[in-house]
Amino acid sequence: MNRFLSQAGIASRRRADELIAHGEVRVNGEIVRDLGTKIDPRKDLVYFHDKQVAVVDDEREYVVFNKPKDCITTLSDEKGRTTILDYVRTKHRLFPVGRLDRNTTGVLLLTNDGDLAHRLMHPRYEFPKAYRVEIDRSISEDDAKKIAAGIRLEDGITSPAEVFILPNTNRKNIGIVVHEGRNRMVRRMFEILGYEILKLDREGYGEITTEGLQRGEWRYLKRNEIQKLRQMTGIKQNLA
Repeated sequence: MNRFLSQAGIASRRRADELIAHGEVRVNGEIVRDLGTKIDPRKDLVYFHDKQVAVVDDEREYVVFNKPKDCITTLSDEKGRTTILDYVRTKHRLFPVGRLDRNTTGVLLLTNDGDLAHRLMHPRYEFPKAYRVEIDRSISEDDAKKIAAGIRLEDGITSPAEVFILPNTNRKNIGIVVHEGRNRMVRRMFEILGYEILKLDREGYGEITTEGLQRGEWRYLKRNEIQKLRQMTGIKQNLA
C-alpha cells in the first residue's frame, strides 16, 4: 500500500504509513489501518481523503527543469500565478523534489519516483546542492568562514558548507554547496549576517546541472544520471 501511495505522489513511504495508520486511506470503500495491506492496482479502488488515487503504472519519469524567476514550485496556485506545470508537461504527473522559492532560479528535479524523491530530500543522505549567490556588498572573510562552519538559524545550526568567493566579482558573488534542504536556508544564512541577496541560482543538484537549458526549459534525465542519483541515495537496483 505505501509503495502504491508513494508512486502516486501522495507521500513518501514513511508518511504513507502514517496516513494509513491514521485511517486516512480507504480501499474499496473500507478504511484500512494495516500497514501490510496489499492491493492490486488493476482491481482495487484506493481513496485518500475521499479522492480516488489514480492507478499508477511502472513507468517513471525524471526531469531537470531550469526554473525561471517568478515561477511557483507547486502544481497549482490559487492566485493564478505561473507554476512549474506551465512549463513542464509530460505523459505522467510529476512532482518537484523539494522547493525553490519564487525568486530563486536554477536546477529543479521533478519525478514520479516517490522513493527516490524521498531519499533525495532526506537529511540522512546529505545530498549536495550548489548555489551561486549575488549579494549587495562585499562579503567579509569572517562572515564567509561563519557560513562555512555553520550558522545558527531559528531552526538550529546549519551543517558545514563549502564556500567559494568567485573571482573578479568584488567578493559579491559567492559559490556555496550545502547538504541540507531546509526552507529558504541559503537566503536565511546570508540575511542573518546582514546581506541582501540580489540573485540566487541553484547551479547543481548533485551532478545534475542546467547546462544546455535556457530559463524555463527542461529535459529528461539520462539513464546514467538517474542511476547515479539512485546509487548516491542507496537504491541498489538498476533501471530496467
